[in-house]
Amino acid sequence: MHKKGFIFDLDGVIVDTAKYHFLAWKKLANSIGVDFSEAQNEQLKGVSRVRSLEKILAWGNKTLSEAEFSGLMDLKNDDYLSYINKMDESEILPDVTKTLDVLIEKGQAIALGSASKNATPILQKVHLLEKFEAIVDGNDVSKAKPDPEVFLIGAKLLKMKPEDCIVFEDSVAGVQAANTANMISIGIGEEEVLHEADYIFKDFTEMSSDFVEGLISGDIKK
Repeated sequence: MHKKGFIFDLDGVIVDTAKYHFLAWKKLANSIGVDFSEAQNEQLKGVSRVRSLEKILAWGNKTLSEAEFSGLMDLKNDDYLSYINKMDESEILPDVTKTLDVLIEKGQAIALGSASKNATPILQKVHLLEKFEAIVDGNDVSKAKPDPEVFLIGAKLLKMKPEDCIVFEDSVAGVQAANTANMISIGIGEEEVLHEADYIFKDFTEMSSDFVEGLISGDIKK
C-alpha cells in the first residue's frame, strides 16, 4: 500500500465561504457610505483583514481613527461568523466528501492547509472535522501563501515528505505555495486562473477514481 499526504485548502475547495466574506465586507462598506461591488471583492481574496479595510477606505476616499478602524474590523469578523454559524453539510462543494472517504478507505494521510482562522469551527459545522488527521490554519502560520509554510507544517504533522504530498487549491497563491514546497499541485477552478498548477479540475466531480488511484500509487507525478 502506497501512502501519500493529501492536503486540502478550505475555502473554494471544501466549502465556499467567499460569499460570506463578500456579504460582510459589503455591509461594512455600505455602513460607512462606500459602494462595494463583486469586482472589488475579488481584489480582497487572500488579502488580510487590515489590508482589505484599507482598500475599502481608499476606494471611498474615507479616513478613520485607529479606534474606529479596529472597531470596524471586529464588526466585520462578527458579521462573518454569524454566517458561518448557520453553515451545514449542504455547503460542502460537490464530491468533496466522496473524495475524502475514498482516501480514508485507502489509508491515506489527510490534512487541511488553510489561511482561515475559522477553519476548525467551519469543519465542525459541516461535519468533516473527524476526516482530517491534521489541521493547519491561520492560527498556526506566520507567513501567508504563496509562502509554503502552511503546507510544509501540514506534511510534517502527517509525517510525510513534501514530495509525497498532494495539494488541492483554488487560488494562485496556494498553487504557487504547493509548487514551492515541491508538492503536486491540483487546481480546483478555472484553467486560465490556475494554469501554474500541475493538474486542474473545475471541481471534484471531474476527478476520476483512476486519477486518485494514480496519485496514491505515484504513477501520476509532478
